[in-house]
Amino acid sequence: MANKTNEQLIKEIVENVGGANNINSATNCMTRLRIRIKDDSQVNQEALKNLEGVMGVVDAETLQIVVGPGKAKKLADLMMSEYKVPQDSDQKSNWQENKQEVKDRQNKGKGKRVLETIANIFIPMIPAIIAAGIFQGFSSLIGTMIGEGTISGDVWEGIRILFALIGNSFLGYFAIFTGVNAAKVFGATEALGGMIGAASIAAPLVELSTLIGWYDAEQPLDSILTTGKGGIIGVIIGVWILSKIEKAVRKRMPDVLDIMVTPVITLLITVVIMALVIMPMSGFLSDWLVTGLSYIIGSDNTIVSILSGYILAAVFLPMVLLGLHHGLIPIYAIQLEAFGGVSLFPVLAMAGAGQVGAAIAIYMIAKKVGDERMKGIISGALPAGILGIGEPLIYGVTLPLGKPFITAGLGAGFGGAYVMMMGVMANAWGPSGWVALPLMQEGMIHYAIGLIISYIAGFIITRLVIKEDDLANV
Repeated sequence: MANKTNEQLIKEIVENVGGANNINSATNCMTRLRIRIKDDSQVNQEALKNLEGVMGVVDAETLQIVVGPGKAKKLADLMMSEYKVPQDSDQKSNWQENKQEVKDRQNKGKGKRVLETIANIFIPMIPAIIAAGIFQGFSSLIGTMIGEGTISGDVWEGIRILFALIGNSFLGYFAIFTGVNAAKVFGATEALGGMIGAASIAAPLVELSTLIGWYDAEQPLDSILTTGKGGIIGVIIGVWILSKIEKAVRKRMPDVLDIMVTPVITLLITVVIMALVIMPMSGFLSDWLVTGLSYIIGSDNTIVSILSGYILAAVFLPMVLLGLHHGLIPIYAIQLEAFGGVSLFPVLAMAGAGQVGAAIAIYMIAKKVGDERMKGIISGALPAGILGIGEPLIYGVTLPLGKPFITAGLGAGFGGAYVMMMGVMANAWGPSGWVALPLMQEGMIHYAIGLIISYIAGFIITRLVIKEDDLANV
């Protein structure tokens, strides 16, 4: 029955976007089916929003249809298999088919376009980020327990090593995966993009830096050029330049020489620019950003920590609403590299908890007035929210009501303030909620307390603000 339901839903979605012939390509993230449309005028957004199983629609660079975790992947697979819709990356080379997309991009603010581009690079990696982070978290936890003598033996040590192996298999080569995905987004050869990512962490960089006098042997992280300098930001910029150079070289290269000469020339020019310009400059930018974060996020001033934690958690939901929250991943990566942990992620994770509290308050009001529809929506969306997938609650509950979208953020701010004040650090990032608990390398108990604070504050503020009449207006 579940497969039949998904088939029916994808059929209705395809019909309301103008048919399969109006679709350039499709892909999915954790909760959204993302479709590149040829002619936006053929899309019936109101009909899409009213389909049973659709929680919301976002008209961004791609048409984003919110259907919830798990279902998004199944619907994308059905769209590709049943309607022969190409996967997203297959459409990047055809300018004519992407003419409308280019036009739409020109009408958007530069900041939003940059964040959407970053989101498109990292969205496909989210499952691996989650899995690697969880394994790293458990590896760290087991290592701590072994060190404290709580557990012992070769079996536990073997489990710790195995978990670390799985976690490091992704996180250790994050730059390479970023290079591959950035190449997809920018229209470059994916393998060459991966090579740029690999070059940014390759050992010969230290030899080159030493040769030109840019390496600080006493303080390697202070070197102008060293492995990982500039982090993920440098990789993304480098692959963007790679895409421009590759297209320019290929345009001028005879067909008989293209497959051999184009990648050689492209890589040579790009790596020289990458090592001598991009990595030092993006490294300076990263150092500047880290310094700024250290004042705001890592401040020793309790008042500054509380205020920054509150504001960051309170304003995070609008970014989730626009699908731009993945654009923060480079900042997470910079923090992880510079500080050995990520303090921003635990703070922002409180936003989802504020929504959970708000949803519980709305459920109680719905129960009081006999609103079975709202009760059903919340019952279905709440478990996902508790586990850190907040979009079902956004599009099914808080956003349609309006006020709870604000009160949820206000409640989340209190949890964010607490988490920031207590110095909670994560060793990776992924979904928020209780699923993220194993990711916390410092302050695990304080992260849990922060979630509870956000639940309570979101509930109280929402219960005080939302009246029975507010439900009648939805």
